[in-house]
Amino acid sequence: MTPRPNPPVPRSVSERAQRFLANPLASADRLDPALDDTEGWLRRIEESNTYILERFGGIELPLDAVDTVVAGVHTYILRAHDVADEPATPVYLDIHGGALVSGAGEAARLMSGVGALTTGMIHWAVDYRMPPLHPYPTPLDDCIAVYRSLLDHRSPEDIFVGGGSAGGNLAAALILRARDEGLPLPAGVVLMTPEVDLTESGDTFTTNLGIDNVLGLLMQTNLLYAGGHDLAHPYVSPLFGDLTGFPPTFLQAGTRDLFLSNTVRMHRKLRDSGVDAELHVWEAMPHGGFGGAPEDSEVRVEVRRFLDRHRRR
Repeated sequence: MTPRPNPPVPRSVSERAQRFLANPLASADRLDPALDDTEGWLRRIEESNTYILERFGGIELPLDAVDTVVAGVHTYILRAHDVADEPATPVYLDIHGGALVSGAGEAARLMSGVGALTTGMIHWAVDYRMPPLHPYPTPLDDCIAVYRSLLDHRSPEDIFVGGGSAGGNLAAALILRARDEGLPLPAGVVLMTPEVDLTESGDTFTTNLGIDNVLGLLMQTNLLYAGGHDLAHPYVSPLFGDLTGFPPTFLQAGTRDLFLSNTVRMHRKLRDSGVDAELHVWEAMPHGGFGGAPEDSEVRVEVRRFLDRHRRR
């Protein structure tokens, strides 16, 4: 499927957002390695991590950071200076994005650190293992292991789980699996433009292809992640799971987001399952935001409102 050229940049968004939308999709003509080309994938992932570090690096975040291992999984514990390091402080289990293959290590710390400055909570950022060396179910296993450990430190009423893009996939899959395994569920879930359908069946995988200047189709990457498992399995594509009993959920996307259908369909299915779910869609926003425009701050404000509304007093 050939992406269409970028449409005109709208004047309905901030000047910084307009400048971001004027950039072409860098990966539009890039071919993915073969599924069995481990070295090719490792090179591709290194390139992606370098891009993330360039985007988020060079900024001194006013955070206390601990680099540790939780339940055998590398994890960063991050806390803004004005957040109390006390047993009563809620913890946000933050699962990083990166198309289910990238965003590890320092990239994970930086991406979670931006959120840790605004949530008013302590962040546990899971540096889960990923393909090509560790395909599904290892990434989800790692997230579940850290969540189990977190339950030893906090009441579920003081835990929130969230993630963006691929992290949204794993956050939603974590809830499904935790429920199926009889674990208590967190107080709330934050799904930022979540990658909840690896079959890529939604409308905007066609209508926003080439309109989203951040993200293109990821089917080869999805197959690499699944490692031979069914792409429609609920732990692989949570959109197709039974969402009954989900905690209150915040969902976010943009009108140019390739994953807009993911987010809209997940919201409708949550609502149909009786879940308290709210959907926020930003004008002209591509996948993951505008790279620091005022609209991105608006997203963080809405997330904080959701967390404050559902945190225990």
